[in-house]
Amino acid sequence: MLTTIEKLLFFLLAAGSLYLAQRLFQRAIRVIGRGEGKLHFDKLPLRIWRAFEVAVSQRTVFRTRFVSSLMHGFIVWGFLFYLLVNVGDVIEGYFDLQFLGTALIGDLYRLVGDVLSVSIIVGMIYFLIRRFVARSPALAFNENIKLHPKVLSGLKRDSLIVGAFLLTHVGGRFLGETFWIASLKEGDQWQPFANAVAGLWDGMSHDGIELGEHLMWWLALGTILAFIPYFPYTKHMHLFMGPLNYFSRPPRTSLGALEPLNFEDEEREQFGAARLEHLTKKQLFDPFACIMCNRCQDVCPAYLTGKELSPSALEINKRYEIRQNMTLLASGAESPTPLLDFAITPSAVWACTACGACVEICPVGNEPMFDIIDIRRDLVLTQGDMPAELQGAFRGMENAGNPWQMGDSRMKWAEGLNVPTVEETADYEVLYWVGCAGSFEPRAQKIARTLVQVLQAAGVKFAVLGERESCTGDTARRAGNEYLFYEMAKANIETLNEVKPPRILVTCPHCFHTIGKEYPQFGGNYNVVHHTTFINELIKNGRLKFTTPIKHDVTFHDPCYLGRHNGEYDSPRDVLGASGAAITEMPRSRKNSLCCGAGGGQFWKEEEHGTGRVNLTRYIEAKSTGTATLAVGCPFCIRMFTDASQDELGLGGPVVKDIVEIAAESMGLNS
Repeated sequence: MLTTIEKLLFFLLAAGSLYLAQRLFQRAIRVIGRGEGKLHFDKLPLRIWRAFEVAVSQRTVFRTRFVSSLMHGFIVWGFLFYLLVNVGDVIEGYFDLQFLGTALIGDLYRLVGDVLSVSIIVGMIYFLIRRFVARSPALAFNENIKLHPKVLSGLKRDSLIVGAFLLTHVGGRFLGETFWIASLKEGDQWQPFANAVAGLWDGMSHDGIELGEHLMWWLALGTILAFIPYFPYTKHMHLFMGPLNYFSRPPRTSLGALEPLNFEDEEREQFGAARLEHLTKKQLFDPFACIMCNRCQDVCPAYLTGKELSPSALEINKRYEIRQNMTLLASGAESPTPLLDFAITPSAVWACTACGACVEICPVGNEPMFDIIDIRRDLVLTQGDMPAELQGAFRGMENAGNPWQMGDSRMKWAEGLNVPTVEETADYEVLYWVGCAGSFEPRAQKIARTLVQVLQAAGVKFAVLGERESCTGDTARRAGNEYLFYEMAKANIETLNEVKPPRILVTCPHCFHTIGKEYPQFGGNYNVVHHTTFINELIKNGRLKFTTPIKHDVTFHDPCYLGRHNGEYDSPRDVLGASGAAITEMPRSRKNSLCCGAGGGQFWKEEEHGTGRVNLTRYIEAKSTGTATLAVGCPFCIRMFTDASQDELGLGGPVVKDIVEIAAESMGLNS
């Protein structure tokens, strides 16, 4: 128990520490408040539960790197319990009592505290060795990645300071318990680790043991008081900000559904993000929540093929720029440096495939993909700066209704198939949205024709829009031309609302995502189904019969905008299984699928310089399965992998086919 002077001193130190910390937290809150939009606090019980569940279960951390995740779990679980432990130690310092008493609850409290103390120490030593001794490549960056000048030294310094703090705080508290146990003479079996170490103090005088316990109390809680004001400056602020990031994140219809810009505001001059304050509040929250674990760059197709893009570096650069200018930013002043000068390079901005892998993998709910698209919006809409190839695609969408800039009839693909338009039939089950690829790209036209044959064989009554159909605008939106997307979306919604389709069938996951998950933002609410899902429904309803089982092995590539963005993984595999094909999964599949390289407008431009090509990297992965066929469910994936299969390296890999082509083959149709 503390003396009166010690109690007063501790109280004053605690008050000063908390005062400084709250000032720094307030600055962080004001910086976040500079962002566009809002943080979300609706459905509070659900949000509170989600934040609590993510923090305690650590399930988002355990998606990968099991050993490191387990060690991280040791620290998090221990730190959470130490919120109670520190309160208990303060109470014991001020009052002559044992926190929670000596009954079973007190025994369990000491047992959990003992085990978690050791767990924290083991976990922290592991991470210090990992960073400073083993120098894990997972914590490094490719040499071409843009980093804030303070990142490399700052990460090491912060890790060392926080590591020293945790070891001192927890180690001091643990040793304090060993001194307390030594004073008992009979030991404490409810603290097995501390009990074992307490033997070191055998033979020490009573006064010496009491002094040791006293000093360890001050060491443990003194380090807390010293660290609290520094805490808002460190990456370890994520311990609280991570769960809060999940708590306040916006509701989305799917993982990658973008927020629209307000073009009706005549006073608005800035579209997209050129500076920190142009980002949304969520995007300014992200760097405070960031663990800086680099999991996002581990799954980024651009980073994996040597491009200048690291979604992790983007968030870390934001964090260090905010840290360096926190007082200035909190005051409401303009940020001193444009994003492209400290956060990311133009090449990295245009290398993003908008695949959403960084969003899916992040354990604290960060969304760097959205930052990149907002930077593209600024470049395209405000500065008029974009790759020349995209300008052609934009002109094609604006003038011809398709990025191929084709002026041909949108019904040319259907010649000889007796495909009805909505004007020719009023009673149809589904409106087949052919899409620009199906209308104009030769390989995708074959897929469209095959789907029609399958629909006709199943007796499905369908219709198409014909010449009234136009590009959904997906490429424009993800390439930053939000205004062009806005105009195309309004026109398509007007057409669809007039037609009132009972259901919309698509072969392109990008059309599926845009019409189904983003058109509702503009008043277009439709029941949209991907063709793999629809074919699976036909099979289950007995409307499709497979008479010629597929006898070769197949591997399936999950398209980003069907799988990761919209959660459809089973239907394509169910169709393949029904066709008789034996499926061999690639090392990266389902949520972990690697992008084909076409998304985010990449299909229409030259790939940024790197050490490899995304489509070729993925095709080689498919080839490694040894299967005869690479099955896909996206016309852009078909084209990217077909190009890869014809690469000058002469890979001799699997034949690339759409799911519907394999289904037609098993049905005995001549597609």
